[in-house]
Amino acid sequence: MMSEETILVVDDDQNICELINLYLSNDGYQLFFCHNGSDALNLLKNEEIDLVLLDVMLPVINGWEVCRMIRQSSQIPIIFLTARDMVEDKVQGFEMGADDYLVKPFEPRELLARIKTRLKSVNRISRQQDSSVNLGNLSVDILSYQVKVNERIIDLKPKEIQLLYFLILNKNIVLSREMLLEKVWDYNYEGDTRTVDVHINRLREKLDDCCDACKIKTVWGVGYKLEVM
Repeated sequence: MMSEETILVVDDDQNICELINLYLSNDGYQLFFCHNGSDALNLLKNEEIDLVLLDVMLPVINGWEVCRMIRQSSQIPIIFLTARDMVEDKVQGFEMGADDYLVKPFEPRELLARIKTRLKSVNRISRQQDSSVNLGNLSVDILSYQVKVNERIIDLKPKEIQLLYFLILNKNIVLSREMLLEKVWDYNYEGDTRTVDVHINRLREKLDDCCDACKIKTVWGVGYKLEVM
């Protein structure tokens, strides 16, 4: 079955745009192209887009800033597609709120597989009956991306919310960093696992002083678990 989903490609390299157009159009995706960050943000205000492919090194507004601004109002899947291949770049991409990160030059079939995985993940979340989970004075709604403690909204980034939601679903179970990457980030992460540690530490900073229902514990040499108090 051909896809009817729409993808915004934000890249100033015409050759890359033509390659993406060739492969994704053949698979039925409807494509929009922008060549700088400002045009991309304007287009997102006026079009229904299901996923964004985003370069980092863009004219006018760079990809990091575009991602940050999108995340202020939308949880649309974002895949960075960039020549920046350092681990620090990948970690920064995820910290900015991206869902995936693919380095150029890339294999078009891999890009297509990652796009399908992202869109499938969105569709799966939208079908979940238990979109909201509660633990003592803590509540997480994965559809609205809202976390509350004692009915007060806590400011968490999208990936932090996804991570917290998964930890609650698996409370009192020790989860390895590799498992968290696979289940929360939805693919086998190429590189070290520092991105999990970064997100765990930020969750602790934001929740430890206000949430009395649970604590995120480090299990040395293994990973983490959400321990119910």
